[in-house]
Amino acid sequence: MLAGTLYNVPLVPLWAAHILCNMAKPKSDTKNPSIAENRKARYDYFIEETYEAGIALQGWEVKSLRAGRAQLKEAYAFIKNGEAFLFGAHISALPTASTHFVPEPTRTRKLLLNKLEIERLDSAVARKGYTLTPLELYWKNGRAKLRLGLGKGKADHDKRNTEKDRDWQRDKARLMRR
Repeated sequence: MLAGTLYNVPLVPLWAAHILCNMAKPKSDTKNPSIAENRKARYDYFIEETYEAGIALQGWEVKSLRAGRAQLKEAYAFIKNGEAFLFGAHISALPTASTHFVPEPTRTRKLLLNKLEIERLDSAVARKGYTLTPLELYWKNGRAKLRLGLGKGKADHDKRNTEKDRDWQRDKARLMRR
């Protein structure tokens, strides 16, 4: 009874069953594969709102991002003359970059936001004392996007409370496992 169907389900010989079990699984549904993350931002700031912005990049920068060569550790965003910019993000060039072009890893890059979002962010930064912090650089539909956080700075005692909460969550997980 190697071939045939039973209830319209094809029968598979036993010797081929392991092949079906070990077949390549479809890719997990990772909607936004991350390129770089600024973990320190959530430690230093109370992030109240997040925005998604596109980035104006050059060709060599896109290739470097695909290779995962980006850092947001000391980056920040600012608004000037009705335009948003990313300053201090480090995208290092690949060694195979063009020889007739000198790449600048920490150049200021323009952020692509709509006018209403820029006005909202500008008023929050200017009047309310908020800070624009890049949180994550990721891919979305083949395009590089930046998640911006609008937040207020934490004081030292707030940071200590954050560490206490994190330690308590870790200890609680350990106790629950036992």
